[in-house]
Amino acid sequence: MKKRESFNNKWGFVLACIGSAVGMGNIWMFPTRVSLYGGGSYLIPYFIFVILIGFTGVIGEMSFGRATKSGPVDAFGYACGTKGKRKLGEILGFIPVLGALAMAIGYTVVMGWILKYMIGAFTGSTLAPENVESFGAAFGSTASAFGNNLWQIIALAVGIIILMFGIGNGIEKANKILMPLFFILFIILAIYTACQPGAAEGYKYIFRIEPKVLADPKTWIYALGQAFFSLSVAGNGTLIYGSYLPDEENIPEAAGQVALFDTIAALLAALVIIPVMATTGAQLDQGGPGLMFIYLPALFKSMPGGHIIAMIFFVAVFFAGLSSLINLYEAPIATIQEKLGLNRKLSCGVIAGIGVIVSICIQGIVSGWMDVLSIYICPLGAGLAGIMFFWVCGKKYVEEQVNLGREKKFTDKFLPICKYVYCPICILVLILGIALGGIG
Repeated sequence: MKKRESFNNKWGFVLACIGSAVGMGNIWMFPTRVSLYGGGSYLIPYFIFVILIGFTGVIGEMSFGRATKSGPVDAFGYACGTKGKRKLGEILGFIPVLGALAMAIGYTVVMGWILKYMIGAFTGSTLAPENVESFGAAFGSTASAFGNNLWQIIALAVGIIILMFGIGNGIEKANKILMPLFFILFIILAIYTACQPGAAEGYKYIFRIEPKVLADPKTWIYALGQAFFSLSVAGNGTLIYGSYLPDEENIPEAAGQVALFDTIAALLAALVIIPVMATTGAQLDQGGPGLMFIYLPALFKSMPGGHIIAMIFFVAVFFAGLSSLINLYEAPIATIQEKLGLNRKLSCGVIAGIGVIVSICIQGIVSGWMDVLSIYICPLGAGLAGIMFFWVCGKKYVEEQVNLGREKKFTDKFLPICKYVYCPICILVLILGIALGGIG
């Protein structure tokens, strides 16, 4: 049997998982949610849900992957195989794999935008428009059907080349560069922002607590959605990264580090973007691509040293996006390797071909594409992985796998919380997403 690839060390794995978690949700959604839902009033439930999901779902997916040394298809197959239903498990395992591929394809479109704006920050084209309306028109042209083919293909090629080098020499090495640089660049931006007149108002805004907002169910619902999607529990990326872990690694400790650094990344984004808006008197009520590609470039243009800030910002965002992109493509690539027996480079080539064709075709509808995936497929994949591991595999198996590599046994409350709190939360996220048109 061919030896399975693995991460070279624990920090390589942790940085890869941080890279998978740190993405556009941290940068273009988290600051907006903090602004809209009362600053600290939003942060309190957000921290609660990050701790809850980090120490249940993230640990579960990492442990499930490591235990089965496989992606979702064979992992789900193993779980159902204990009940004599392996084929059913394998079929269900394709749901998170196809979800990861579809999400990666949508993310490829976004990465094309980011790459174009990053290069444009150096050439001057990103900040060339005269006003917000002109910035909006420029982005509208980029985000239209077939409006950004070249940059999109280049962004995908960069991700696939990294993946071709495998786990230790590709994913791990890339994240050891991308993640530290991302944090360093955002810290530079945060320091610069702190030195701007009026920034203090932004900090007051971030950390204020309004009891009325804290008591509003919507604050808790959107904090739950943000935490859930930010930690990348979807039954695919975290599970597949876990499958490359040696038995000596302490998974609960690694999960805690991933949750911590993902939260720091989100807070850094808020500490940059909200004070920047405050210094110019702008209102942060527009999240998503509009914030990143229209309103922030317009603000950068009006700030002293704005061209340099735009360069740093879009390079940092590109690093965050690239680390997430390679995580999303890894599950389908690994599945092709496992099920079709193709080598690594050929598997990457097959997935790249699908990625190029489909991503070019969905450019004009990518927003709706991503909404469907985040509302339906991600919570469904996370829920299925949770049910397979925590319910189907059984108490003895779960406790053995979670405690592997630990000197002290993890809490006895872990399994009951996962079964009776985390799994229902996955179902709740699915229901609330359908009811409210998305909460992530």
